Amino acid sequence: MVSLGCPKNQVDAERMLYLLRKDGYELVPDAALADVVIINTCGFIESAKSEAIETILEFCTLKKEGRIKAVIVTGCLAERYKDEVLKEIPEADAVVGIGSNEKICDIIKDVCKGSSVTSYGSKESLCFDDKRIISTPGSFAFIKIAEGCDNCCTYCAIPSIRGRFRSRKIEDIVKEAEWVAAQGFTELVVVAQDTTRYGEDIYGEPKLAELLRRLCKISGLKWIRTLYMYPERITDELIDVIANEEKLVKYLDIPIQHCNSQVLKRMNRIGDKQSLFYLIDKIRKKIPGVVLRTTLLTGFPGETDEQFEELCEFVKDVRFERLGCFAYSQEEGTAAADFPDQIDEDIKKRRCEIIYDMQMRISDEFNQGLLGSELEVVVEGFDRYAECFFGRSYMDAPDIDGKIFFTSGNKLSLGEYVRVKVNDILDYDLLGEQI
Repeated sequence: MVSLGCPKNQVDAERMLYLLRKDGYELVPDAALADVVIINTCGFIESAKSEAIETILEFCTLKKEGRIKAVIVTGCLAERYKDEVLKEIPEADAVVGIGSNEKICDIIKDVCKGSSVTSYGSKESLCFDDKRIISTPGSFAFIKIAEGCDNCCTYCAIPSIRGRFRSRKIEDIVKEAEWVAAQGFTELVVVAQDTTRYGEDIYGEPKLAELLRRLCKISGLKWIRTLYMYPERITDELIDVIANEEKLVKYLDIPIQHCNSQVLKRMNRIGDKQSLFYLIDKIRKKIPGVVLRTTLLTGFPGETDEQFEELCEFVKDVRFERLGCFAYSQEEGTAAADFPDQIDEDIKKRRCEIIYDMQMRISDEFNQGLLGSELEVVVEGFDRYAECFFGRSYMDAPDIDGKIFFTSGNKLSLGEYVRVKVNDILDYDLLGEQI
């Protein structure tokens, strides 16, 4: 199994792995040992689609060489483009939409008999309430609390790929989290397309704060991290819970996309620069030491030089500790793709580069301020070339942010938590020694 894209997609892959093992299939970590390869694709933006197609073609080449028997395509690219994938890449043996993930065992049987398969169940048939094989390395595991999205941002294809927003029941999530903790995982990463919308569809009101309180009562969990909080739904109750619950890491991922009110309105997003300033100031006052991460989009149709300059000034003023930026991708099937005032590709990318250059200086100054400090770090591995251990602090989400490389005179175990003194920086990473 090769799973691409976001943590939510990875949870789907883990569910399929469980079904396969339950049905008697042997799971192997290397394609050279496999008969069948499943590529669980992302299809969100152009770069993700390109990566997915390259990966599919890579394994189709192995099939042509006789090194594997079959290639199966699942995930968002398969769901979004349906029959087009098999038409454009006939070497693939099956294309499976997200609503047919539960049929993966039968699909493999058919493929191994020589059939070419396409299967698309209802999006609402996607199961995320049951068992899975956790594939994340180290001490952390993802837990998906909802599926789909109702926000309908004009640049985003997720609602058409994943369907309407639908929450899981609190009791089911807590039960799964207890199982995760029982497996020895100490960091739980809570994910959904919009975690702050959690519960609205089944309880009539947001329930993320209540859910997090319940999760904090689970023994064995040390860190609980929540990703993808939409700014307009971050309530005072949620801020207070994060501030007061010890297990909730002081790290908020808030994808704002932009700060200009006109651009946000065209994105079908809520808010403006003033409301964002107010929210961020309130969070930082109520949660000392909080690390804020955001995601920005440059070159959205109609974004003027003045509006981009406003975004740059906003980034300078707010000084996010963590920031990702993407050049707008014109995605077919989205409302923004048909907007008349599309921006030149080079301008979009240049604006993105400008934001990253600014953020690099901000991140460097933030890391400089950490020199001499002591951080609690979870051990994730040993770098043989650098001859040191590496891990993460509460300030770093797995697979997204930087790492801390540190020396130690002790024999450390994967998943162990240690104190590290920071004594140097290297780009976005920190260097230190175990105390």
